[in-house]
Amino acid sequence: MAGALGRRWVLGLALALLAAPVAPGLARAACEGLPPEQKLQNTPPQDIGRSLDRIREEGWIEFALYEEFAPWSWAENGAPRGIDVEIAQLIAADLGVEARIRLVASGETLDADLLNYVYRGAVVGGHVSNVMLHVPYDVDYACRFDQVVFTGQYAVERLAIAYGLADYPEKGPVPAVFRYDPVGVENDSISDFYLTSVAHGATADKVHRYRTTAAAMAGLEAGEVMAVMGPRAELDANLGAGQAVHEPPLLGLARSKWTLGAAVSFQHRPLGYAVDDAIAAALADGRIAAIFARYGVEFAPPVR
Repeated sequence: MAGALGRRWVLGLALALLAAPVAPGLARAACEGLPPEQKLQNTPPQDIGRSLDRIREEGWIEFALYEEFAPWSWAENGAPRGIDVEIAQLIAADLGVEARIRLVASGETLDADLLNYVYRGAVVGGHVSNVMLHVPYDVDYACRFDQVVFTGQYAVERLAIAYGLADYPEKGPVPAVFRYDPVGVENDSISDFYLTSVAHGATADKVHRYRTTAAAMAGLEAGEVMAVMGPRAELDANLGAGQAVHEPPLLGLARSKWTLGAAVSFQHRPLGYAVDDAIAAALADGRIAAIFARYGVEFAPPVR
């Protein structure tokens, strides 16, 4: 689980820093001034994956999804479940093939996950999957990668705060109150980083760290904390009676929301186009919104 914690923390921090607004007068075109990634000579052999034609011919497509990541993707009684699992199945159905779900461990960075699961494969015994879901989309980040096509944006995730209505009957809490009130976070997450940094560390002794956001929500239910800060989907999925969620301004955090999409190898752009078309159609007719509703998660559509 440490890898998942590290990935979410590093990614959140990277998004907060890399996506800071450009100062007035300094607007620039996407990727301007950013040198493309250079493919080094004498690198280890790469698994080039499968083309769209081969996928259709063989009748199946493999998706890499994060393990132990409810409500997005996890195994239950040996079968994959979650929002991302159903989106993968939706894409496969649009292509007319079977969806095969590969639940993978996350690395310490998103860079490592893309390398291991999208465009090269792990050095020892690894292989790339045809599509990886739950990949955050950021223009500057995407410009760094020649090896990956970022496509198929299907939702927006955002940081939020869950709280007990009995503790905050008039309005939801803002980060400043956690100088006095106990709050739960996932250990080493962007919420942990933010709350222990806000007010110059004045909240540090009120931050209770849990293994996962779900565990923090269990702590809220048990009365160990008065609120929990984390990704909205994970809060919604674990919300109990007498609890609510809101999204207050998070002063000092440049990015409190990010777009989720898909990643495929640059060698298979036709597959990327097909995935994007399938997702666009499912956004338009409400199928993706319905998937979120089935898991009790509020859906925020992406700007495409």
